[in-house]
Amino acid sequence: MGFSVTILGNSSAKPTPHAHPSAQVVNLNEQYYLVDAGEGVQQQLIRRGINPLRLRAVFISHLHGDHCFGLFPLIATLGLEGKRTPLDIYAPAPMGDILDYHRRYFWDDLPYEVKWHEVRTTEHRLLMDNSTLEVWSIPLRHRVPTAGYLFKEKQPGLNVNKFKIEKYGLSIAQIVAAKRGEDITLNDGTTIANEELTYTPYKARSYAYLSDTAYSAKAASLVKGVDLLYHETTYSIKDAAVARGRGHSTTEEAAKAALKAEAKRLIIGHFSSRYKSHEELREECRRIFPNSDIAAEGATFNIEEEQ
Repeated sequence: MGFSVTILGNSSAKPTPHAHPSAQVVNLNEQYYLVDAGEGVQQQLIRRGINPLRLRAVFISHLHGDHCFGLFPLIATLGLEGKRTPLDIYAPAPMGDILDYHRRYFWDDLPYEVKWHEVRTTEHRLLMDNSTLEVWSIPLRHRVPTAGYLFKEKQPGLNVNKFKIEKYGLSIAQIVAAKRGEDITLNDGTTIANEELTYTPYKARSYAYLSDTAYSAKAASLVKGVDLLYHETTYSIKDAAVARGRGHSTTEEAAKAALKAEAKRLIIGHFSSRYKSHEELREECRRIFPNSDIAAEGATFNIEEEQ
C-alpha cells in the first residue's frame, strides 16, 4: 500500500518567482489529504497531476495567510468541478467564522457541504480515524495558535503463510480465523499457535508535519519513532536571533527535533526568501542529523514498507 508526501510549496511568508507558500499532499493508498493551502495551491495540484476532487480532507496548521490563502478559491473550484460529497476541514478557530463569511458572499450555491472541525492547538488529540489512517494534532509554539499533524497508518491485518495452509490443510474458515489472530485446532486435536501460521505484511508507517514553530521538545516527543518528519526550517543557524523573535526554527533546531523524535528521515521547508540556495540549510541539518533533505517543490517522498 502506497504512502507518500508530495510538496506543493515550501516558501515562507509569500510566493516568489520560483516557489509557492506551504502546501503538501499526503497520499495513503490513493486517498489524498491536503496539508496547508498556501496561495496557488490549485495550480500546484494540477501541475503535480493530483485531481482536487480526490481530496478527502484538508488540515490547516494555523491562520497565517501563507498557510491558508489558497483554501478559499479551491473550495469554490471544487463546486464548479461537480463535487457533491462533504469536504472536511481541520483548522484552528476562528476558521469556522471565515468559512461562514465566504459561504455568505461567495458560496451561496455551493453543491456540497464544507465541514469545519476545530483543532485545539494546545491539545494532542485524535482528529480523524478511518479504516486505514489516524490523524493526531501536535501542539506547536508559534506567534498564533498552531498545530502540527501526525498521520499514522493503521497496522495492516495478518496474512496467513501459504506454505502453512498447504502443510496443515487449512480450510477457508480456519484461514479466516487465523487472520483474526486465533489459534487453530486441527481435526486430529492438534492446536497450532497463531504466530506459526501468520505474519504481519509490514509495519504501520507514519508522517509528521511540524509547521511554523519554535523548537519544541514536547512536539518532538509526541511524534517519537516517526518514519518521515517535516520540520519548518525558516532560518539558518546564523540567523537564530531572528528565528527566536518570529517564532520559527533554525536548521539546527529542526535537526535536534529529528534527533529527539528518533525520526528515520527529516525533510525541511518553509524557507525564508533571504536564502537564494537551500543547499547550505540542508548541510547545516546534516551535520547534526545526517538523513536530512530539502522538501523541494514538486518532490514526492515515499515512505517505504518495512517488514
